[in-house]
Amino acid sequence: MPGRTKKSTKKFEKNHLKDTIDKRKENAKIKQRQQTKVKKEARRAADRAKVSDYDDQPVKDLVEADSGGARKDLSKMSVDEFFQGGFDLPEQKKRAKVTDSTNRTLQKTGKRKRGAEDDGSDTSEDEDASSGPSNDKLNSGEEDGFDTHKDDLDALAENDPDFYKYLKENDAELLNFNEDTDPIDEMSEGEAPNKKRRKTKSDGGEKGEGSDIDDGSEVTMAMVGKWKAAMSEQHSLRAMRQVVLAFRAAAYTNSEDDKEHKYLISGPEVYHELLVTALEHVSKVLSHHLPAKETPSGKVRIATDSKKYRTLTPLLKTYASSIHHLMETLSDSPTIKLTLSSLLPLLPYLLSFKKVLKALIKTIIEIWSDSSSDEATRITAFLLIRRLTLISDASLREAVLKTTYQGLVKGSRITNIHSLPGIHLMKNSAAELWGLDPNIGYTTGFVYIRQLAVHLRTSITHPTKESYKTIYNWQYTHSLDFWSRVLSTNCSPITNPTLKRSSDSPLHPLIYPLVQITLGALRLIPTPTYFPLRFHLIRSLLRLSRTTNTYIPLAPPLLEVLASPELSKPPKPSTLPPLDFSVALRAPKTYLRTRVYQDGLGQQVQELLAEFFGCWAKHIAFPELIIPPSVTMKRWLKSASAVPSRGNKHANTKAVREGKGTKNAKLNALISLLLQKLSANAQYIESRRAQVSFGPGDREGVENFLNDVVIEETPLGAFVEGMRKQREEKDKVVEEGRKEEEMRRGNSRGKDGLDEDVTIDVEDEDDMMVDDQSEE
Repeated sequence: MPGRTKKSTKKFEKNHLKDTIDKRKENAKIKQRQQTKVKKEARRAADRAKVSDYDDQPVKDLVEADSGGARKDLSKMSVDEFFQGGFDLPEQKKRAKVTDSTNRTLQKTGKRKRGAEDDGSDTSEDEDASSGPSNDKLNSGEEDGFDTHKDDLDALAENDPDFYKYLKENDAELLNFNEDTDPIDEMSEGEAPNKKRRKTKSDGGEKGEGSDIDDGSEVTMAMVGKWKAAMSEQHSLRAMRQVVLAFRAAAYTNSEDDKEHKYLISGPEVYHELLVTALEHVSKVLSHHLPAKETPSGKVRIATDSKKYRTLTPLLKTYASSIHHLMETLSDSPTIKLTLSSLLPLLPYLLSFKKVLKALIKTIIEIWSDSSSDEATRITAFLLIRRLTLISDASLREAVLKTTYQGLVKGSRITNIHSLPGIHLMKNSAAELWGLDPNIGYTTGFVYIRQLAVHLRTSITHPTKESYKTIYNWQYTHSLDFWSRVLSTNCSPITNPTLKRSSDSPLHPLIYPLVQITLGALRLIPTPTYFPLRFHLIRSLLRLSRTTNTYIPLAPPLLEVLASPELSKPPKPSTLPPLDFSVALRAPKTYLRTRVYQDGLGQQVQELLAEFFGCWAKHIAFPELIIPPSVTMKRWLKSASAVPSRGNKHANTKAVREGKGTKNAKLNALISLLLQKLSANAQYIESRRAQVSFGPGDREGVENFLNDVVIEETPLGAFVEGMRKQREEKDKVVEEGRKEEEMRRGNSRGKDGLDEDVTIDVEDEDDMMVDDQSEE
């Protein structure tokens, strides 16, 4: 009785039998293909053996074996002899000629010609190079193979000019074998073949022309001069390759890695000459062989799908990474500037290498934002950043903008009289980048302005000392000022002729949130200590209001300063120097309630109020605009000028009754002069307004009121212009003093070998972190 089927067998048949059968069928097919492949290889090996035996026989033996003796020429054969010969044609002489040419080419270049007689040969190039007497000729230099190829082409031009003309028109690279193809092939190779070639040269005891470019060879001035001449005169890719490899060795000279390089840099003269040669000529050779075409829209096109570009790709990456490493180690300003300038024409060729390019961008922006870099170097770095922003795609452009903003925030942490001009340079130059692509500029601007709002909201909801530090520091202040410059530059119809009005700019919607954040920040701590910070933020909003024709209520925060105890009570005498409000965020405690601080506050309030009302000096509603501020200033002036009035029971204010005015005639004169100019300008507007025939509902008429009048011709405009000139002269004197001090400090450092630390009379500030994404 047959045995019972096991339960495991049934389970296997149900779940796995079909898959097992399919797998076995697939394995059978694979095994069958392998067997067929083995049979074909065996058949080919037999055919190659026959061909090899046939090639090893002399031509004479082949002729005798085929014809059984000396074959007659066709002209001497009869018809019967021709038919008896089996229609064999006497091509042995031609075959012998081809064989000789093939052998000669093999001996010269180490490569076999792929003709009909050796199609089946699988002999490798290394086997040909290591066997027979051709080794010495192969290792004596590859130039002989190029000469042979040139001779063959010359013979072709003489014997078959039509075919040579066809090659010249349709395959010019074949005719430029020695000048173009070989250097590209050489660049695509690694350095391992060079090591092998060097070894065989030493074994053979002969030196070819390339013996001075071996691995580990020492670079000399003669070699650099030879490469420089080849690159400048012949645009040689071979010389460019050698220069790039030597440049890499020079860039990593003081590196701690143990990587061995092809060249050795011995002296400083060779090092300097090699750097200058590479930085000045590599980009020229690239532009000669791979010219970049720029479209009218500013985009750059390069044939990245060409064979030449694909072959040059490793070399470009090597050169770019070497420059990147070099810039991280350089400290000499002229060399840094030369290195940055050399990257400018190289940028189109690096657009495909996003990783390499982002590393370069980071280093370039670090140089641009470094306070120790001189102005010329920083401008060169910015031109590089701007060029990259113009020619790059959207993703890379966004990365450039984000890295630029982060570098700006990082570089503005320490602000003093020496670093302030560099920070202004950064803010003014970077503001232009956001206008190159307004759509991406709006996206990045929205993210970072929202981040500033998150910091402010956190500080308001959690009022601690640490939360206040995230707002009241130089980085936050410079960030708000920077976005004010961005919107002022790119939303102004004056600087952008394509805009009819500021609202046409894609960045215009960012004005309102920026104004709200700035007004909230300046009122966060309304104490006299932080009045300097308030003035910084008000200046930022004044710039935005003036350029975009946007009304921002700035009179109330300024009148709050006027009504503070610092400007409404008598000051204490002091011998302290005047406080420089341009580099101060907070006033030291020693300045509070002093005459020096009060005078400085009064000058700032008068100047900023004049600037604010000067923005609307031609507006048709100017007389109504100044009424509330004028009333407030008159009341303050009355109380500040109060004299003791003990018997006057009808005095309006407590200060008048008690005689507690500021007793500061200089401050009172400043406010009184401002009131006079406001009143004169209001009378001027009223006189011109009486001549119009439209009403307040005519929007176009209101906007075009006094369009033909220059603002400096108004009473208030002329007053503001005079104040600006006085401030510019003062700033000029301060700048000259700063430069003299820097020269004096530089000389003292050169003598003593010591560097003076810059101290700032403010509290320690924490870095304001700038994230790529705003917090939720």
